Amino acid sequence: MHLCGIDEAGRGPIAGPVTAAAVILSPDLRIEGLADSKTLSARRRGALARRICADALAWGVGWASHREIDALNILQATHLAMARAVSSMERALSTRAPLARLYRVVVDGSSVPSLRVETTAVVRADATVPEVMAASILAKEARDAWMVAYDRIDDRYGFARHKGYPTAEHRRRLTVAGACPIHRRSFAPVAALYRPDVAAETR
Repeated sequence: MHLCGIDEAGRGPIAGPVTAAAVILSPDLRIEGLADSKTLSARRRGALARRICADALAWGVGWASHREIDALNILQATHLAMARAVSSMERALSTRAPLARLYRVVVDGSSVPSLRVETTAVVRADATVPEVMAASILAKEARDAWMVAYDRIDDRYGFARHKGYPTAEHRRRLTVAGACPIHRRSFAPVAALYRPDVAAETR
């Protein structure tokens, strides 16, 4: 039975989607340098992402939008993105490795999405399980690219630099320009612009 690793990127930002990836590696595949995406340089992460996409048995990326995050909450939206990543991975698996349809899932963290297969949550799996490390890299690469692309549409906030995280620069620009269409209205720094009760809590 194969192992599918799942991880996400984008739970902490106050703008943009949350992104998940699901990866199955061949048992005999060894990719040197796999690690938690947060510990890698952008150049190294990009090179590893290209290798993973080329050599993994199957992989998929899933998304949940800022609107879904506001409607569901970030945990449920993350689980939705993970389920979509698995669906995408399964489509690839059916064409690239139809004999490897049996797999179990390891998710980084302490909670699991509702999937049709055996699923286990492992804290810090993104630093110990190669498939989860690979998923961490793909998820971050995909989300970062999305935020950089959106920065070309609206450059008022510096999304290409901070990727939507609530840095001092981002908060300052948010205060000056107000929220844009991809800001998460349910997150306190954005909600504080429109609700006095939240503004008081965040002082």
